[in-house]
Amino acid sequence: MEAVDAVPVHLNGKVAIEDFDLTVVEAESGDKQNGREIVLGRNVHTTCLEVTEPEANDESTGDKEAYMASVLARYRKNLMERTKHHLGYPYNLDFDYGALGQLQHFSINNLGDPFIESNYGVHSRQFEVGVLDWFARLWEIEKSEYWGYITNCGTEGNLHGILVGREVFPDGILYASRESHYSVFKAARMYRMGCVKVDCLVSGEINCADFKVKLLANKDKPAIINVNIGTTVKGAVDDLDLVIQTLEESGFSQDRFYIHCDGALFGLMMPFVKRAPKVTFKKPIGSVSVSGHKFVGCPMPCGVQITRMEHINVLSSNVEYLASRDATIMGSRNGHAPIFLWYTLNRKGYKGFQKEVQKCLRNAYYLKDRLRDAGISAMLNELSSTVVFERPIDEDFVRRWQLACQGNIAHVVVMPSVTIEKLDDFVNELVEKRSTWYQDEKVRPPCIAADIGGQNCSCDLHK
Repeated sequence: MEAVDAVPVHLNGKVAIEDFDLTVVEAESGDKQNGREIVLGRNVHTTCLEVTEPEANDESTGDKEAYMASVLARYRKNLMERTKHHLGYPYNLDFDYGALGQLQHFSINNLGDPFIESNYGVHSRQFEVGVLDWFARLWEIEKSEYWGYITNCGTEGNLHGILVGREVFPDGILYASRESHYSVFKAARMYRMGCVKVDCLVSGEINCADFKVKLLANKDKPAIINVNIGTTVKGAVDDLDLVIQTLEESGFSQDRFYIHCDGALFGLMMPFVKRAPKVTFKKPIGSVSVSGHKFVGCPMPCGVQITRMEHINVLSSNVEYLASRDATIMGSRNGHAPIFLWYTLNRKGYKGFQKEVQKCLRNAYYLKDRLRDAGISAMLNELSSTVVFERPIDEDFVRRWQLACQGNIAHVVVMPSVTIEKLDDFVNELVEKRSTWYQDEKVRPPCIAADIGGQNCSCDLHK
């Protein structure tokens, strides 16, 4: 059985108090990936915005208020600038929640079970359950058969889904593809679970042939499987039906496996793609999680986690302090997030999301074609809006466009807020920069055929 890799902490930027510009932190010690330092445990106190005690005369002079106002104004200016060049991470920045500003004066906390009201009266459970019901319909499970809650982030959804699987099968082994989100392997460490990493196809999809080999090597133990509905780097969608078929062919009946579907981004996009395979509780899956701050466009991190009611009793316990029951990971939960999600779901509806999904896929194909036409290696999975291409060699360019990189590849995640104009600006600048990076014949673009396949690589060997 393979050991779970440690997940490094990335602290590769610092905030300059004067202008909030992101600059590189030079590490005194740390790991290097592609020549770039990954800093572990770096003390960044010298670059923070200091909290100072008010002066005795601050109320009369107003100096403190003026200072804080200027800091916030500069920060807002920086946010506006960084938002213009945001391409590498899956956040929908196209939203307007001005109507909800009236609620920011309240401390809204959804303590405990969403379906059981606690003694704390300032909550938004009525919104939360409405959102959960919407997702239950999307994933085809009856109200009486599901349990779920709105999480604080996508990672919490994975932690909860895998925890339910572990509680259902205490001696189960967790299987996850090598391209699964790092939170899956974090869960394995937290819960002290045996974890087997499964190889992937070039697309990033789980390799079910390797999956079968590893299942048969541990056929005496139940299987807990993480299925990716869109991998982090390549946006690959694991074939859920083939995963289930592989389990059955390996001798695992439905009472010996638990499937958690990590749908962080594409879990909300796939239902609106006609040719996409369905993620549904009509299949033998145990749970599904999706992020609320990604495709939906919630301004604070949050997510939705839904599992089968029959599984949740193993986690649920009475909490007298709350006068409720609790089966969540966290105790206090952001009560504003359900309202933001409810507001967006009501405004857009199924048809609105379908329109946005089609726009994202169309724009992703546009970006891929523009890159390939410019002689740049690029790949786009069929059901994805994540365009993978050769990693720019200039780290300033990477930071400017906030690209997510891994090894020799980088990606752009085309979200509803990413316009054709922004993609054109990005490609035009990339093409211009490459003409200087590779003007010397001794320096050539890298071959990334191993990452995206020879047919997608435009290096000297494959073009």
